[in-house]
Amino acid sequence: MARQPLVAKRAEELLGAAVVATSPIAGGDIATATRLRLSTGQMAVMKTLPHAPVGFFEAEAAGLRWLAEVEGGVRVPELLAADEECVIVAWVEQTAKTTLDSADAFGRQLAATHAAGADGWGWDHDGYIGRLPMPNTPCASWPEFYAVRRVLPYLKLARDRRAIDDTAAQAVEGVVRRLTDLLPEEQPARLHGDLWNGNCLWGQDGTVHVIDPAAYGGHREVDIAMLHLFGLTHLPRVMTAYTDAHPLADGWEERLGVHQLFPLLAHACMFGGGYGARAGAVASRYL
Repeated sequence: MARQPLVAKRAEELLGAAVVATSPIAGGDIATATRLRLSTGQMAVMKTLPHAPVGFFEAEAAGLRWLAEVEGGVRVPELLAADEECVIVAWVEQTAKTTLDSADAFGRQLAATHAAGADGWGWDHDGYIGRLPMPNTPCASWPEFYAVRRVLPYLKLARDRRAIDDTAAQAVEGVVRRLTDLLPEEQPARLHGDLWNGNCLWGQDGTVHVIDPAAYGGHREVDIAMLHLFGLTHLPRVMTAYTDAHPLADGWEERLGVHQLFPLLAHACMFGGGYGARAGAVASRYL
């Protein structure tokens, strides 16, 4: 590891410890990630983003703190520092040797996090999904929140960016009108909010650590739906452990597509491609 002076200096100001070496980490779609070796011997990750949107890193830090509050919940890297320009967390040493025991534990931990609950549908401040603003102003019900804070804002943006055609958009709007009938009533869950496989790190300690939360109080099937949308190693085993600990309402597997509309539309806004058409195809199953 070499040493990037500007990155090291900023980290040292926040951590109060010397940075002896730095190295870039490949794979970040949004922010630049740098691994830090501290004089204390600890390894850390520093995420930076030039001209970051207001509250971008503060929202991530708040989500990490909120998830970490839950005893027996999902593991998150220790938050070491954060400000408007960056966030620094403890390094998670990953392994390619994923195990069924780790999957079982992750299922139980995710169930515990969801069961810890939230004060309502939403949160006390807005967040981000990727680089897109994610409104969290609370609503009185989950169908209302999911419609006006998740699906419809990103459907409008996807239309504005010509990432979805009229037929697909009309199918999504048709599902929005049916949300009250489609979705079971539950208490608000404590959500990670962006729980795809890239944000689940299988650690050498035998634990799955989750990173990059877009946290808020919502329906727990949102996290479950995103795991199924993009896949996860040993997902059937994770779900068996989850449902043993915190059973889902009947028909959850048939409802997965409803809660996949939000991430599909967000991806359509950010990346275009076929995500808008895919959202329309998923929506058409519920009409």
